[in-house]
Amino acid sequence: MKKHHLDWSSYETAGQGDAYAGIPATGGDFAKAVAVCISDKLCQRTPKGVMCPSFRATDDPAHSPGGRVVVLKAALNGELGDDPFAGQALADAMELCVGCKGCKRECANQVDMAAIKIEYQAQANERRGVSYRDRLVAGLPKWLRHRRLLRGLIRWRNRAPWLAKLGEFLFGISAKRRLPEPAVEPYIVPDCSSPSNDRDVILFVDTFALHFEPEIAAAAHQVLTAAGYNVITLQAQPEDEPERPLCCGRTYLSLGQVEAARREARRLQSALRPALAAGIPVVGLEPSCILSLRDDHLKLGLGEDAVALSKQVYLLEEFIAREHDRKRFTLEFKPLPRGKTLVHGHCHQKAVGAMKSLRKVLRLIPEFEFEFIEASCCGMAGSFGLEAEHADISMQMAEIDLLPALRAAPDATILANGFSCRHQIREGVDRQPVHVALLLRDALNAEVKPC
Repeated sequence: MKKHHLDWSSYETAGQGDAYAGIPATGGDFAKAVAVCISDKLCQRTPKGVMCPSFRATDDPAHSPGGRVVVLKAALNGELGDDPFAGQALADAMELCVGCKGCKRECANQVDMAAIKIEYQAQANERRGVSYRDRLVAGLPKWLRHRRLLRGLIRWRNRAPWLAKLGEFLFGISAKRRLPEPAVEPYIVPDCSSPSNDRDVILFVDTFALHFEPEIAAAAHQVLTAAGYNVITLQAQPEDEPERPLCCGRTYLSLGQVEAARREARRLQSALRPALAAGIPVVGLEPSCILSLRDDHLKLGLGEDAVALSKQVYLLEEFIAREHDRKRFTLEFKPLPRGKTLVHGHCHQKAVGAMKSLRKVLRLIPEFEFEFIEASCCGMAGSFGLEAEHADISMQMAEIDLLPALRAAPDATILANGFSCRHQIREGVDRQPVHVALLLRDALNAEVKPC
């Protein structure tokens, strides 16, 4: 392991003075991040919670965080040959990690297997190259510049079984699964010209809301505007490819393409620098994107800008809950004409404790009946559930808790803030889940124009 692709310096003192730390002989601070596991096997239990979906689906300790740590330690101790990151043993150990971050919250020592998986994948990519499938999936924000062509190809593929099978043969994308289809039109930024004030808020519209579900971004804009905020939609700087939408780099990061993710992160930070200096809150919609800015981006070696952003970025529901607690969000909602709503939290929301903000916000809607589903990962996990070799186990993960809970309440509305989660639910039970922004828009007392 000649170099690290992520910055592991936060683990510099991990295990110091602990005679039982068992830090591997090589790997530096990355090895210390691996060694925080104390082998208490909490990750090999099956109670309700996030951790660990791959173990719960397979009942195989090798596919738990602790099982992976055993192989990682062997690799870093030189027991798996001179270049274990190119070998099959590590590949097998890391294959079913879906990056849910459950272990970072529920493990006694908070082993961050999701970040370790990114480093592993980056090391493997360096040695074996990046597959065509991973290039396609990670480059989605780039390909969406040709969205009309891409939309046509995806719609054709979804409706032609022979084409889906060809795609599986060529790229390893499961013919059993539908691909998300871009919307007819992307999100159009409202033409607003309000002067800046102490109620400015930056709305970061991620790739998924921009191109696939623009109604979510429009709804968030509408709710924040109705609450009296001056909503500024984040756009690229004039000198930094202004024609290309901003991206947090999550698709690259999750597939170990760290340098590409770093480039996207720098571009995003450049656009945000004035807002960060002015203390303007940054609000987003997609948990995997926004929580990456608070967590994974701190390992990209981007300096103080990344630290500042991590403290100033919020999911929509987190921002509303914070502002309501400060008595700045005083918007009143009306009751919704619907029965019980089942709420499925994105793994990253649950892993960082962000679900309590969602609970607070849902309680702002009068007479609103809702229930949080106790479930592990939905199994889609970005592109994991679309991969031919993982499509079946992806659905097995969903069938542990999530899909049975949805089938038990066939008339309930489903709330799910994660893009991948909504896709998995549509595939699993043929129902249409909604984002909290849409729910809050529907609960507005009167129609409010975006500007």
